[in-house]
Amino acid sequence: MGHLLVIESWVGAMSTLLPRAIRESGHRFSFLTRDLGHYLRKTPPGHAVHPLLAAENLLTADTNDLAALPARVAALHAVLGFDGVVSSCDYYLPAVAAVAEHLGLPGAGADATARACRKDRARAALAAAGVAGPRFAVTGGWPETAAAAAELGYPLVLKPVDLCAGMFVRRVADEAELRAAHGAATAATTNARQQPRVPAVLLEELLTGPEVSVETVTTGAGTAVIGVTDKSLTGAPFFVESGHMFPAALPEPERAAAAGLAVAAVTALGLRLGVAHTEVRLTPDGPRLVEVNPRPAGNRITELVRRVTGIDLPMVHARLALGEEPDLEPVDTGAGSAAIGLIVPPRAGTLGAVGLRGGGAAAELAALPDVVEAVLPEPGAVAGDPTSNNTYLGHLMVVDRAGAGARRRAEELLDRLELRYEELAGAVAP
Repeated sequence: MGHLLVIESWVGAMSTLLPRAIRESGHRFSFLTRDLGHYLRKTPPGHAVHPLLAAENLLTADTNDLAALPARVAALHAVLGFDGVVSSCDYYLPAVAAVAEHLGLPGAGADATARACRKDRARAALAAAGVAGPRFAVTGGWPETAAAAAELGYPLVLKPVDLCAGMFVRRVADEAELRAAHGAATAATTNARQQPRVPAVLLEELLTGPEVSVETVTTGAGTAVIGVTDKSLTGAPFFVESGHMFPAALPEPERAAAAGLAVAAVTALGLRLGVAHTEVRLTPDGPRLVEVNPRPAGNRITELVRRVTGIDLPMVHARLALGEEPDLEPVDTGAGSAAIGLIVPPRAGTLGAVGLRGGGAAAELAALPDVVEAVLPEPGAVAGDPTSNNTYLGHLMVVDRAGAGARRRAEELLDRLELRYEELAGAVAP
């Protein structure tokens, strides 16, 4: 039985999936955080206590102090004996890689992980390696940003270089929109985990065409493609993910091209071990790299993969960190496709009634035979503006046992859901 140290985590799907996967793989874990209250405040639906807080040991240290953290964990290691170190949270992946390297434990590599987790450094490394992507510029203050945007040409996309979940990523059509986007993206000096921000933004050529993600696993034998997931986006001018289906319904040449680009990107970044979630745009000129996330996908995409292939990517993530060779052979699960529809609020406000169009309770959706997961909002839920992937009110997950119809079915069911805001008499649909 291996002993994993989990350093911080997202508090969404992966914060339940990773502890479950560690235990089901026959291992145990300790949890290290700088703020236990962050997880006490975010207990997932259906759990009496956050699964991370059921760890064998609950440990506290300043996980934001990257210079001191490896030595601090080494002292804990001398007493508790860790066989691997892991996280699901992007903000702590560089810390995990540095700790693993310091302790001589398996990892993706400290330099490679730090590079992958900074959008500006990743973009430069990918461009230098010839991986197809958008034209781009990295800028600081407003005059430099305005000048670079004029040279790139509008419309374009502005991104913070060091935030996650699509925060402050938006399409800008002109200089006025650019100024507003730049001000919003650079206003905060720390992120949600109180880490210092980098005062720079990434400007990119606007890519058009469907967006997909490629789920891969890298070991000493190379990078294996588990499959390609499709993606629905909403919330323009922001890029809010509203749904996914696995496997993506793509012609084989497009699937192969997207997969090949993702493998090239993982290689170019120098990631030598781990699960990756790589986003790709299928443009009229061929696939173009959006970004590489050196960890399992969020939004329960890993559950879509597991329901179709039997491959448990959170478990693979844990086993790789322990130095084990994971089984990546798909099995016949009886599912042709699986999809998740994410409930994105149309605007900020407090929900009143939640039901179905034409009458009926929202809970009726959860009882349908092809719905395998349902998390539905309750009256009184507070919605934020739909500007990032942090604003979901719930989700529906559907399995199609006959073929590639899961996404269509999930969208159809979400269209039946009716949300009413307390301030309005009329209905507003997600």
